[in-house]
Amino acid sequence: PTAPNLVPGRAIGAPDYDGTNNGAKFVSLGDGGSITLEFVDNRLTGSGDNKLDLWIFEVGPDVEDTFVEISKDGNTWSAVGKVLGSTRGIDVDAYGFTQSDLFRFVRLTDDGALDAQSGSTVGADIDAIGAISSVVRPPIPEPAPFSMLLGGMTLLALGARRRRR
Repeated sequence: PTAPNLVPGRAIGAPDYDGTNNGAKFVSLGDGGSITLEFVDNRLTGSGDNKLDLWIFEVGPDVEDTFVEISKDGNTWSAVGKVLGSTRGIDVDAYGFTQSDLFRFVRLTDDGALDAQSGSTVGADIDAIGAISSVVRPPIPEPAPFSMLLGGMTLLALGARRRRR
C-alpha cells in the first residue's frame, strides 16, 4: 500500500468510510499483512447464542478476505474464521467460547492468496472493528484508606521487629 493508506490508527473508532479514497479513513493491510487491535475500555465476549459478536468493517475499492484471531493476553491466539470482505460478523460462540471468555485483542490478516498483489490499497482495508458482545473492563480498584493504613502499620511492625533482632 502507499504511505497514506498505512496509518494503523484509522482502524480505531467508529466506522467512518465515505466510499472514497480521498483522505483515506481506513488502513490497508498489504498483501498478507496484518494488524493487531486492542480493546482498552471493554472486552469482547461470547453472547451465549448464535448471534454475531464481532464485526469487521472491511472497505475500499476491492472486497478482500481477512483471517480473524482473538486473544485474551496478546500472546495466545485463537482463530475464529475468516470474513469474506465487506462488513461481516463472527459468532465467537461457534468456536467454543462463552460469555465468561473475555478477549482484549483482535488480529486481522489479509488473505494474500486470493487478493491483488499490488496497488495503493492492496490487502484488506480495515475501517473499524466492533465488539457487539462485550463487557466493560472492570476498573482496578484503588486501596481503601483503611487498607492502606493497615498495610502501612504492618510494614512498620515488621521493620521494628527486624531491628530488635
